[in-house]
Amino acid sequence: MSSDQDDTPGTGAPGDVTHVATARLPTRHGEFTAHIYRNRTDQTEHMVLVRGEVRGQEGVLVRLHSECLTGDVFGSLRCDCGEQLDRALAMMTEEGRGVLVYLRGHEGRGIGLSAKLRAYALQDRGYDTVQANEALGLAVDARSYDAGVTILRDLGVESLRLISNNPLKFAELESLGLRIDARIPLRIAPNPENREYLRTKQQRLGHSLALDDPEQA
Repeated sequence: MSSDQDDTPGTGAPGDVTHVATARLPTRHGEFTAHIYRNRTDQTEHMVLVRGEVRGQEGVLVRLHSECLTGDVFGSLRCDCGEQLDRALAMMTEEGRGVLVYLRGHEGRGIGLSAKLRAYALQDRGYDTVQANEALGLAVDARSYDAGVTILRDLGVESLRLISNNPLKFAELESLGLRIDARIPLRIAPNPENREYLRTKQQRLGHSLALDDPEQA
């Protein structure tokens, strides 16, 4: 981690980020403080929304949200990303404290936007989300959370409750030294366009979902 406005070339590590900007950000969920952290090697900029006082606090609500242009911006029904983002911010506002780290470069679980659309085209031909990535010769999940960990430490967050359905994310963050007191699932009701996608994430990627719960039908 480097100080504000330090653009000295970095080490090339995903977690080599520097804080470059901050501002007040009023949203429909209330007011947050927005921060931008920039990777010093590839210039990727990650956005962070902070609600309330988090430095040195116990059990801070945290969401490490992977960039999803199609879901977060355009409201795609092929995933539940936009709804997860909205729900996480609402939870932080209700609690009065929390951190959402919006990780850029994570589009399509790290394969990029154009590859993600090619994978969608294969899914329309009957491939599931795992098979589609493999058919394209791409990783099933190419994401790194190093930058997120560096950012949380810079914000003084060492004890957290992780908002996530992904056990691999939980395990990786713990392996990087974060203290996770609890994992809080996000229960988003499936729709006809994403039910099979979510079922694949549940069955093949181990995500904690409740697709067979009548309340989620």
